[in-house]
Formats: sequence, C-alpha cells, structure tokens
Amino acid sequence: MKIITLLLCLLCFNFSFSQDDINDLVKQGITYHDAGDYDKAIATYKEALKIDSKSSLVNYELSLSYFYNKDFKNAIKHSDVVIDNDKEHVKAAYITKGSSLDNLGKIKESIKLFKKGIKKFKTEGLLYYNLALNYYKLKDFDEAEEVITQGITQDQSHASSHLMLGYLNYDKNKRAQSLLNLHYFLLLEPATARSQQAAGLIQTMMSSNVNKDDEKPNTINISLSLPDEDDEFSAAELMISMLEASKSLEENEGKSEDELFIENTDSFFTILGELKDKKSKGIYWDVYVNFFYKLAKSDHMPAYCYYVMQSVNKNSQTWLDSNTDALDAFDQWLQNN
Repeated sequence: MKIITLLLCLLCFNFSFSQDDINDLVKQGITYHDAGDYDKAIATYKEALKIDSKSSLVNYELSLSYFYNKDFKNAIKHSDVVIDNDKEHVKAAYITKGSSLDNLGKIKESIKLFKKGIKKFKTEGLLYYNLALNYYKLKDFDEAEEVITQGITQDQSHASSHLMLGYLNYDKNKRAQSLLNLHYFLLLEPATARSQQAAGLIQTMMSSNVNKDDEKPNTINISLSLPDEDDEFSAAELMISMLEASKSLEENEGKSEDELFIENTDSFFTILGELKDKKSKGIYWDVYVNFFYKLAKSDHMPAYCYYVMQSVNKNSQTWLDSNTDALDAFDQWLQNN
C-alpha cells in the first residue's frame, strides 16, 4: 500500500512539474507572439506540445500564431484539437478556425462553422460578427443585417457589430437607424481610427440634404425624399434635416458648433423616444431608443457628446480634461443604466 501511495504522489508531482513547464513555455511563446516573432512563438509552443500534445492552451496559442503567420491550414489543424477537447478556449478556436477558412477562400465552410459556434455559444458577439462579415463579403446584405442584429441582441457590448450595422443602414439610406448604430459604437469605442470615420459619418448625415442658397444668403434649401409610409423612422428622418436647418434660426445666433451639436443630438434622441409607443418593437426601440432617450432626459448630454466625438472634435479633449467631475458623473450614470 505504501508503494502505491508513493507512486501516486510521484505521478502527481510529475504532472504538476510538467504543467509548470508548459505554462512557462506558453508565457515565453506569448512574448514572442506579441513581439511579432511568430516563428519563434510557434517553435516554443511545439516544445510545449512534446509535454502534452492535446493541451487546449498550447494548441490554441499555436493556432493563433499560425493564423498571424498566415499559415491557415495549420491554424485550422490546431484549432480542431481545441474544439475536439471541448474544454478551454473553444469559443476562440471557432473564431480562429472560421477566420482561417475565410482566408483560404472557403467562405461557405466558414459560415457553416460560425453557425455551429453560435448554437454552442449563443451570447458570443464575435461569432455573429464574423458570420455577418462572411455574408457581407458574399453581398448578401439582408442576411448580414439579420445576423448582426441577432448578435447585438445577445451582446450589446460588441462595438464592431454596431459599426457594421451602422454602415449597412447608411448604404440603405436609413439615416436614423445608422445614426443610432454609430452613436452606440462611439460610446463603446470613442478614440480609434474607426471612431474617426464613424464620427465623421455622423456629422455628414446630420448635415445632409441641407444647403444654403448662394444667391439668397438667408435661404436654406432642404432636399427631402418622400418618406416610406411603412418606415417607422420616417418622421425621425424628416426631423434630422429640420434640426440641421434650425442652426440658422435667429435664436441660435452666437451658439458654437459644439453647443448646436449637443442640442440637435439631444433633440434627435428625444424625438425618437417620444415616437415610441406600445407597438414599437425590435432592437432599435428596445436597445437603442430606450438607452438614448434616457440619456437625453439626463443631465449628461454635454459629457456624452464631447466623449463620443473626441476623435473629430478638437475641443473635446480640452472639455473632458476640464470637466472631470461631469465625466465621472456620466460614467456613474452609465453603470446604472
């Protein structure tokens, strides 16, 4: 009995020792990967595989380095090990494998895989996003919109999903919906290159269909298409242009562009909130309008506008630095809403 006990202890010790070796090698491999030296990262992970060829951790990290090294076939091979193990890093393995299939031109196989991943992980926004992206590449924009909408319903924190939906709606000339999508994206990601493009598009949409008559300086022309009677946002579409035109009213003389942007954004959110009724259903009313209407009724619109437009508004950082109390209060409000 003592011999068996001793052997079991030695086995446990050896397993622990091996696992420590694996963890050390993985840390070293991650360091190489983060430095962009994928060949060294791959070589290091292979040493770890000699200790445990089925390790989900090692196979996942190895698949990722192969992916970044553009060796998509090996990325798929090691992602499969992780998926088959069905333990750790499975969600990430689906994404790596699906993206690898996509890069190999196997979009239909990638779509099938992401659908399988979504059945397993219903709340993972990145899986929906990648599936929608594949439909977008196939120019199946309606399917892309449906999938990305489902994804946002499951995970409202995935910034790229809001951005994609914003661009899809912009291409369909749905300004009200696109503005809501882009505003939510900027709330999640206000200061990147993507943010600059999104914020610029908001400025463009807010001022579109409105122009001054050069021959009549006091005349503003508004070009409006007839609203679709079935479009529940048609009234909001009309109001966007009306809000831009209102900048020239006598009551707005002397106001800065920042002040006018805050007021018009507040009005846009308020109008949508007031349009909502018991029949209003779906992601725009339940997610976007609900949130932004609450925001419009709060005292935090200045902080919100300076925060989300910081990538294109040179005054934003100065305001944010000078109004830290207001920014903290806005952050606290966000945590409660």
